[in-house]
Amino acid sequence: MDDEFNVTYITLGGYAEMGKSRYFYFVIMFTVYILAILFSVTIVCLICIHRNLHEPMYIFIAALLMNSIVYNTAMYPNLLVNFFTEKQIISYSACLLQLFLYYFLSASDFLLLSAMAYDRYVSICKPLQYPNIMRKTTVSIILGVAWFVPAFQLAVSIILSSNMKLCHFTLNAIFCNNSVYSLQCVVSEVRAIFDIFALLSLALLPLLFILFTYTRILIITYRSGREVRKKAAQTCLPHLIVLLIFSILCAYDVIVIQLDVGSEVHLIMTLQAFLYYPLFYPIIYGLQMKEISKHLKRLFCQAKVI
Repeated sequence: MDDEFNVTYITLGGYAEMGKSRYFYFVIMFTVYILAILFSVTIVCLICIHRNLHEPMYIFIAALLMNSIVYNTAMYPNLLVNFFTEKQIISYSACLLQLFLYYFLSASDFLLLSAMAYDRYVSICKPLQYPNIMRKTTVSIILGVAWFVPAFQLAVSIILSSNMKLCHFTLNAIFCNNSVYSLQCVVSEVRAIFDIFALLSLALLPLLFILFTYTRILIITYRSGREVRKKAAQTCLPHLIVLLIFSILCAYDVIVIQLDVGSEVHLIMTLQAFLYYPLFYPIIYGLQMKEISKHLKRLFCQAKVI
């Protein structure tokens, strides 16, 4: 591979660790990809079609699932193709685009989960004020912020990295994440500071806000009657499950990936995230949210009759 080619392209070395088991992972990941797309699209369509699902909570769920659809479409086809190619290479610009989409959608998910926590807080703790607070305009602004702010912040970080010279051209991963920065000859202090700011504003602060709102909900429902506690459990439990799983995966990506762990351990953990994460949103919200589950049952019952 000549110098000019090395400057432009990098090799994804994570696939070499799989050996012959790559075909097994291909079958599993292809199945997960198809199911995730079908489930997510189905739930989004149900939310769009049925008027009783045109509420802020379900709109935020639809936004999360749309993020999931974009994430799966952006990441999985390339991963699946690489299982059968002799050399897994990607251009540096395409790698940065993949990195941008990966972290932009993750940050957007955190902000949407924050919006859902706030929606549950207002619904349970301030039910009389809910219609005035969670108006269509408010929901539209929240969605705009959840998509525009992380896109802007991540775009700045990618632009700062695009002109950095590379000294290494083999990435010990199966896709482009923040380990791409280890390929650069010099660590950009400006980009590092900006990334820390983005991490605080797009992940840590939303997480603290979510914990605060659910703590308030827990305190208020504990003082209320059984019906209020039951309603809170039905609507908040799926969000808490998603938040816990999503936070663990993000913590792994931000912290563990920076440590000197074995490549095999790193690969196994990354594959677990890709195997389970795409189905979390559609399964949890499809089964645990009562109204969505009701429409899904009707849909499948009609399909059986036909």
